[in-house]
Amino acid sequence: MSKPSHRKPLPLALLSTGFVIVWLIVAAFPFLWTMWGSFKVEGDFFSRANWADAITGPVTMRQTGSPFTMAGYEGAWIAQEFWRAVANTAIVTVSVVVISLTLGTLGGYALARSGFRYTFWLLMAALVFRAMPHVTLVSGYLLPFFELNIWGVLPTTIIVLVAINQPFTLWMLHSFFLSIPKDLDESAMVDGCTRFQAFRLAVIPVMWPGVVTTGLFSFLLAYNDFTVTSMLLTQENTTMVPKINSFLGSTQEEGKVMYAVAAVVSAIVPLFALILFFQRQIVSGLTAGAVKG
Repeated sequence: MSKPSHRKPLPLALLSTGFVIVWLIVAAFPFLWTMWGSFKVEGDFFSRANWADAITGPVTMRQTGSPFTMAGYEGAWIAQEFWRAVANTAIVTVSVVVISLTLGTLGGYALARSGFRYTFWLLMAALVFRAMPHVTLVSGYLLPFFELNIWGVLPTTIIVLVAINQPFTLWMLHSFFLSIPKDLDESAMVDGCTRFQAFRLAVIPVMWPGVVTTGLFSFLLAYNDFTVTSMLLTQENTTMVPKINSFLGSTQEEGKVMYAVAAVVSAIVPLFALILFFQRQIVSGLTAGAVKG
């Protein structure tokens, strides 16, 4: 007796393949177009006469002698010192991720294993706090920061971003911890571990994909933030997104907009690399968080 075929019908397979191809083109086109344009001059990339100039680069050829130029990257990274914004962003994002995950894993584990009723209300309060607009939260920090003369530096921004991100981290990690049976840490304690040793040696290795997934979302919050960093940091200590915005705010100056284009590409590339590197942990973490043990 022949085995039943599990192959999709040809029309359905063609339709699904075509949909995926169209989706990839639509999703990737803006970045690929921006990356290509970052090697052109403003007259080509923002040409009103012919959009094809952004591809062929006639103005770029006349001005530089080549269809491609690194002027945008040189202007952004060297002339405008975009590297300082990159360094500040690295400090802020790493600090926010480390602090948020440390507090989130401990708090999420405690709430997941707690049998008290206040756990639900704590999570509800965290959810309300997370739903508030960032500008509303930041405005409450401005006066004490000014009075203490600590406005405009990276540590204060890290504190605010951690405060904004912590409710989300608690919710995510609480959900992941609920998916792990209590028998796991109880068995570890029967074998002689303390509660913290059971948490560190038995539970964390199992839910590591969940920690990676939550850490990625925390990273994206700090990495892409504009409201908090633009309100709490000076121009000397600014991060990448406000710095890019400052380029766009000066489009009347010839070439400045190409600094923004080059800076945007520079900011996006690390995100692609990060997601590709952690893709397995992200998928495992999202799957684990959706299943309750």
